[in-house]
Amino acid sequence: GRLRSGAVAKLKRWRKGHSSDCNPETRQHRLAARSRFCSRPAEKSNLTVDAVKLHNELQSGSLRLERPSDSAQLRMEEDSAGEAATERSSGTFLSGLSDCTNVTFSKVQRFWESNSATHKEICAVLAAVTEVIRSRGGKESETEYFAALMTTLEAVESPESLAAVAYLLNLVLKRVPSPVLIKKFSDASKAFMGIVSSQACSSSTSALRWVLSCLATLLRKQDLAAWSYPITLQVYHGLLSFCVHTKPKVRKAAQYGVCSVLRGSEFMFGDAAPEHHPAAPSTAKFCVQEIEKAGGTKEATTTLHILALLRDLLPCFPAAVVKTCCETLLRVMTLSHVLVTACAMQAFHSLFSAQASVACLPAELNAQIITALYDYVPSTSDLQPLLTWLSTMERAHINLGRLQKDLCWAHLPRLFSATMNCFLSPHSQVVAAAAQTLETLLSECVAPHMDDLGTVSASAPAPAAYLCKMFRSVEEGLTYRFHAAWDEVLRVLEVFFETCGKQCHPIMRKCLRSLCDLRLSPHFPYTAEVDQAVGAAVSAMGPEVLLEAVPLEIDGKEETLDFPRSWLLPVLRDYVQGARLSFFTSYFLPLAAALKSRALEFTEAGKSVEAKIYDTLQWQVWTLLPGFCTHPTDLLGAFKGLARTLGMAISERPDLRPTVCQALRTLIHKGCETDAERAEVGRFAKNFLPILFNVYSQPEEDGGSSAQRRSVLDTVRAYLTITNPQMVCGFLQKASEKLTSPESSEFTRLSILDLVVAMAPYADEQSLGSLYHTIQPSLQSKERSMQKKAYRVLEEVCAAPHAPCQAFVRSHLQDLQAALLDSLKSAASPAKRPRLKCLCHIVKQLSAEHEPFITALVPEVILCTKEVSVGARKNAFVLLVEMGHAFIRFGPTPQEAMQRFLLLVYAGLTGSVTMISCTVLALTRLFFEFKDHLELSVVEQLLQNICLLLASRTRDVVKAALGFLKVTLLLVDTKVLAKHVQAMLEAVGNLSDDMRRHFRMKLRNLFTKFIRKFGFELVKGLLPAEYHKVLVNIRKAEARSRKQRALRQAAADTDEEEAPPAQPRGDSMEEILADSEDEEEEEEERQRSKEWRKQARQKGQAWLKEGEEDEPLNFLDPNVSQRVLATEPGPKRSRGVSHDFQVSEDGRLIIHEEEEEVDDDEAKGADEEMADVLQDVGLRSKKSQKRRFREEPDDEEREAGTYPQYRAGGSGIHRQLDKEPAFGAEYRSKKGKGDVKKKGQLDPYTYIPLNRARLNRRKRAKMQGQFKGLMKGAQRGAKAGRRNRQKAQRP
Repeated sequence: GRLRSGAVAKLKRWRKGHSSDCNPETRQHRLAARSRFCSRPAEKSNLTVDAVKLHNELQSGSLRLERPSDSAQLRMEEDSAGEAATERSSGTFLSGLSDCTNVTFSKVQRFWESNSATHKEICAVLAAVTEVIRSRGGKESETEYFAALMTTLEAVESPESLAAVAYLLNLVLKRVPSPVLIKKFSDASKAFMGIVSSQACSSSTSALRWVLSCLATLLRKQDLAAWSYPITLQVYHGLLSFCVHTKPKVRKAAQYGVCSVLRGSEFMFGDAAPEHHPAAPSTAKFCVQEIEKAGGTKEATTTLHILALLRDLLPCFPAAVVKTCCETLLRVMTLSHVLVTACAMQAFHSLFSAQASVACLPAELNAQIITALYDYVPSTSDLQPLLTWLSTMERAHINLGRLQKDLCWAHLPRLFSATMNCFLSPHSQVVAAAAQTLETLLSECVAPHMDDLGTVSASAPAPAAYLCKMFRSVEEGLTYRFHAAWDEVLRVLEVFFETCGKQCHPIMRKCLRSLCDLRLSPHFPYTAEVDQAVGAAVSAMGPEVLLEAVPLEIDGKEETLDFPRSWLLPVLRDYVQGARLSFFTSYFLPLAAALKSRALEFTEAGKSVEAKIYDTLQWQVWTLLPGFCTHPTDLLGAFKGLARTLGMAISERPDLRPTVCQALRTLIHKGCETDAERAEVGRFAKNFLPILFNVYSQPEEDGGSSAQRRSVLDTVRAYLTITNPQMVCGFLQKASEKLTSPESSEFTRLSILDLVVAMAPYADEQSLGSLYHTIQPSLQSKERSMQKKAYRVLEEVCAAPHAPCQAFVRSHLQDLQAALLDSLKSAASPAKRPRLKCLCHIVKQLSAEHEPFITALVPEVILCTKEVSVGARKNAFVLLVEMGHAFIRFGPTPQEAMQRFLLLVYAGLTGSVTMISCTVLALTRLFFEFKDHLELSVVEQLLQNICLLLASRTRDVVKAALGFLKVTLLLVDTKVLAKHVQAMLEAVGNLSDDMRRHFRMKLRNLFTKFIRKFGFELVKGLLPAEYHKVLVNIRKAEARSRKQRALRQAAADTDEEEAPPAQPRGDSMEEILADSEDEEEEEEERQRSKEWRKQARQKGQAWLKEGEEDEPLNFLDPNVSQRVLATEPGPKRSRGVSHDFQVSEDGRLIIHEEEEEVDDDEAKGADEEMADVLQDVGLRSKKSQKRRFREEPDDEEREAGTYPQYRAGGSGIHRQLDKEPAFGAEYRSKKGKGDVKKKGQLDPYTYIPLNRARLNRRKRAKMQGQFKGLMKGAQRGAKAGRRNRQKAQRP
């Protein structure tokens, strides 16, 4: 901006060319640099010629390890030319390593870092040892390396060389044969122990940790006899003593070594393996002594280290030693040190989770530990300790149940009681964990043994008495003091009902009544959970037990319309199965009749609301029938008493017809499991099928809606599967008579044909012959519906797997061929789908003499590939493929057969435009299916013809040709395509402007595939200039997709790397590339240990929870341990508001809009290309058609008089018009993603962009003024709008 008036005169202005006069006068650093640059330094410089050469080699990258392929190539050159290495790398210290042939040291090569001095030392030692072995004619075996490295170990003096030799020894010892290590144990252990004793107090830990690892490997390879010698135990105890070392790396190496010796020694896996390692008792004694020596010190560092070791070793100890260790752990837990208690609990958890043998953990000891752990129950306010205690007790009881079931059941009631107290915790995690613990115990400890129990009553002896106590503990959770955790309590009750309901229903009836009363309480929030719990009880106990405990209280004689327990009817409907069918007959049928009569009474009295209520209730009662028909227990004796009622309901009660039909289908599919049951239900086919036939044949006004008729037809199909074939033939004969009867209406004939379609597969050959003569005239009928149904009959007969149908097709094959060829010209479009399917089944059975028949079918099949019906198109492609297989079957060779078949198809290229496009589609599908049976010359000729068709002026032909090219790019080898890529791209490039505009998306897709296959430059050079802009755009999009995929892959790899390893295995980069700067490492380690101790002191703090009000704290109380808290008691801080949006790494919210499709480029690629190809060859329908044909497949036959209900969905004219637009949809971009500004409308965002300049204090007033202006403008607008509304409302 401009300066204030008068301020110009006060300013000092620089004269032109003097603006740098304010620079400082002192220039000591510049002068010093100039003196060094212009004159030689006095002292000796480190910049030598050799240093410059080494710097250049490092910068050029030549000083690195060769890849395995390069080293192999170098070895080949060595054999041929006698040269050891190239000229540039021959002088480096890696020349010996690059040709090391032992795979043991491949890890050193794989993790190479030129900046690590320690790694350079390792490589130098390895190169020297390899040179020594070669000079003596060795074969570079592991034993030779072991001997050479052991000699080197005694000779080296510097700590760096010692660490390098120890590391290489650690690698090679794992592969040295065991007899060698057993024989050399004395010498090797003496050398190792000498280094250990000399390095124990050293500041450098690299050599010590690798030598300890070598010791562990050496001990692990010894046989059982070696452990009887004192020297072996002496060496082992030396290794064991480092498990409490102050340096973490040394301590971890020793602990891992001890674990590997006790758990992984070779003799522990043989046939004569002992129950436990000989060194296990002494190890346990060491651990106990170290814990007792540490005592109750404040830091308890040594105790924590030993507890970490015991966590891995307890399952390896013998039973007597385990008991001693567990007693020590329990004594340590009395210190109320939070970290020590947590580590001890983890040790117990690992002991129980390991499922140790009885020799390690007897059932009695397991039970004693469980009893002892009750003295250490944390407070319900302690989150993490309580979760750990629950998990430990869960594993302890599961392990005890594995060892001895009766003892486990005796301890379960106390755990259930203690766990129910956890439901009072203020932490939701504790409540959820407690519920999960009870559910796990029920499923793993109780459920497997329930079949051994009879019916459990309240006075039953043990073990049933234990079950009663457990259930009473859970049942107590329904009292009001547990109301905050009722949802979890109900979930546990649901599992209890599922697990024990069948045997324990006498003791659960009171609980069921409590549940039902609880559900009726006002504003009860957990009705869904109660429904699930009661439903589980229904599934396990059966509806009779439930209704005895909780009566329905509905009998049709109520004075009020309040039905408090009507909610039980939907629950029964959803969960009833495996019940007695006679119970429905005796209880629910009379109830439904009473409710229906009461509804009729109210209807006659003109009380429509009351009538509707009772009518709904009786309908709900009838909806229970399908559940009772699911695996009924008394089908043989009860169905005959119910069959008559069901038949009357189907014929006289249209409102009950779908429910009864569903029940019959369920009974046939899920109830008739034995032949006797199928025969019993099939015995009533003579009664049910005529009723179903009559109902289906009635017009829609009497026979119900189309959904009801479809249900009836499905029931007919299901019943026919268990009906006597002779009875089916009788029904079929009567149906044929009605078909030919002149009195039958068109609707009746179509309905009868539907029934004939259902019955035809179950008829015998004679009945099928008469049926064929009956329907043969309908194949050429002018009534499209009749013609379609007739073809459906033939389709079902030809497709049926039954022997009579197959015999009929074989005997009438000539007649069927003649009839189908004669009806070719008169075949209507709706009949094409069943006709093509029928032809498909016939073609499968043809032999070589029937080739003329297939030849005559080719033109029809090709034209049907563009039928209106999706089902017809699919069947046409399927038939085309079957015809190809038939020609291959005819012989003589597949190649000649396919060439002969393609000649028939080629004839379509000379026909009309429609025929040409259909032929190209057919060729595309045949090429996709039979690419392996086509000779190369045939493929090339086919490709040339398709390229010629791209010059057509018809869009359909060009579209089909482009689809063929897409399939070719995916299926044909690149070497074969390379000959024709120029012709293909020239043909595509010569498309007219109209074609190019119309097929721009197809062309873009095609160019993408060309670029992926042949590269950008080649495709660009072969296409005209008008395509270059599209090609550049494709290249950018592909690069962007690759980058995004790489970023996602890198992020996924990072997440995997961040997962902590379960056990240190010596393969990590940290162990392979040890840091050479030991002093800095030790300093950093000391700093970390200080911080760790500070955090441990903070974590190790404990709080005492005082008594209620003025009650003093009694330290002699056995439950005083629950007063020691690991978390500070007090008001909890409120947590942040949770939302359901994802958050990116930089904290931004990721919000996906409703209709926005999230692109996943990784899922695209090959899968996307294959999807495009499948669409082009007719194996997948278009996206806009997916929804319609998923909901109502075209292959299913619709009943007479029914038509598909159109559902809006898709794009274009099929879009949904009455759908309300989503909020903010008017701002959505039509071309890309995101929102756009619209002229004359508000901005599509409600945030103020952040600007760094607004942090300036001088501009604060201006910024505040802007925001005030915004608010004032909004207030003025709101005020004006209010005033206008008031004016409009005035009269």
